[in-house]
Amino acid sequence: MTTQIKIVRTDLELECPDIDRTLREAGVNLVLLPDDVSEATLLRETRDADLILMCYTPITAKIIASAERLKGIVKYGVGIDAIDIDAARARNIPVVNIPEYAEQTVAEGAFALLIALAKKLVPMHQEMQDKGWAWPTAQWQGSDIAGKTIGLVGVGKIGQSMARMAGLGFGAKVLGFDPNISRETMQAAVVEKCDDLIKMLQTCDFISIHCVLNNETHHLIGEQQLQAMKPSAILINVSRGAIVDEAALVLALQNKTIAGAALDVYSIEPLNRTTHPMRALFEMDNVILTPHLTFYTKEAMQRLEAETLERCFELLAGGPVLVKSKDPRLLAQQSGVTFDR
Repeated sequence: MTTQIKIVRTDLELECPDIDRTLREAGVNLVLLPDDVSEATLLRETRDADLILMCYTPITAKIIASAERLKGIVKYGVGIDAIDIDAARARNIPVVNIPEYAEQTVAEGAFALLIALAKKLVPMHQEMQDKGWAWPTAQWQGSDIAGKTIGLVGVGKIGQSMARMAGLGFGAKVLGFDPNISRETMQAAVVEKCDDLIKMLQTCDFISIHCVLNNETHHLIGEQQLQAMKPSAILINVSRGAIVDEAALVLALQNKTIAGAALDVYSIEPLNRTTHPMRALFEMDNVILTPHLTFYTKEAMQRLEAETLERCFELLAGGPVLVKSKDPRLLAQQSGVTFDR
């Protein structure tokens, strides 16, 4: 008797109807688990799973070790910091992500946040809702983007898309800090490479974060870096919350060390107004908070679901799974993978 294929998909709050329908139509026993699933429940459900599909839920060494039938882990998204890659490699279990589905999409989201802060659109909208009109007094005076300097922390494909919008689109000067991207690649993207993060921060009117989260980038933007920024500077983060020392950021905003921030990502998600360490930001009119959804468009989700299914069926067929990411942690895999060179 053939054992039914079992796939566990965590983070069911991120609706993926095409993935769920296609897998079920293929005869898969698909188990959906919520974002806040306990490790005990996850251990029980993955023990006999062939694949784990995850977005944000931590996939720990303990889970990987106990999943006896596991053929692969698919991150339906980009960031892989929640997966114990070393534990997966030790068992020759391939890990793959979907790195290209929202490169332009996330950059558009970041730029929309930048424009909204620069032009004070959110408090102005609220004033219109409350009073019906706003006269051109100093509190509503926004900032041009043309002629300003934008600094990118991370100049991969999303960062390069952001550079194109800011530089070629809006006439800003674009600087970039990314030890992993060559000066030539940045020049081709019309970005001036900076080797010193502090010096770059000192000159920028806007800072936009687009690097991956790893040991080197954890709290890359901390108290020292925030102090280096102009009092008029605005910080945008659509990458990962822990790249920023969030406690230091809250203080910097409260003390007006910087002028504003727009955040789509947080170390602890979801946010809440009562107990979250960053709850003070809800009361600030120079802060925009969005719920980790800059990736979430109809077109991006279609790409994400289609490619996730491709990776799933590659793994279930027993062949090598295609890794498109350039992340060194995934490129170091030697078993069950093939690379998109």
